[in-house]
Amino acid sequence: NKGKGAAKENPMKKLRIEKLCLNICTGESGDRLHRAAKVLTELTKQDPFFSRARLTIRSFGVRRNEQIAASVTIRGSRALEILDKALSVGEYELRKNCFNDSGCFGFGIKEHIDLGIPYDPSVGIYGMNFSSYYPAPANAFLRGDVAVHEWDSHTALQKSKPTNGSKTHSQMAL
Repeated sequence: NKGKGAAKENPMKKLRIEKLCLNICTGESGDRLHRAAKVLTELTKQDPFFSRARLTIRSFGVRRNEQIAASVTIRGSRALEILDKALSVGEYELRKNCFNDSGCFGFGIKEHIDLGIPYDPSVGIYGMNFSSYYPAPANAFLRGDVAVHEWDSHTALQKSKPTNGSKTHSQMAL
């Protein structure tokens, strides 16, 4: 049936976003942090959570356990919409060092108004970091979300008889 219909898409090659994390770090608590949280709420329609400083750094004026950053984690189709807006700010180009080997990438923007949020003088302008996680289907197996017997039945990998001392798929260390 190669000639009939469109070619089947390989599900193992399909990209799907698991989560998108947005972070605005003001380095101080108070009004400035709450205005940054307002920006995240306006962009994502979710309430942000606040991160605390781990250490006291006197030169920066930061005390231990002081709230210094606001973050939001987004999943699903809303994450794709926001990620598309953020990538369009940089004309869909990222540097090579923004990516790692496990399916994550991150980047930042300098002004939140580039995302289409109108400028409000009472709020100001904030930069933000975007961290995204695109897992490969094999990562479900490595994380333990899918058991070995489920993994073998869902993939196109086939166990073969060992020849000349080679190992089967199930004997190979991942």
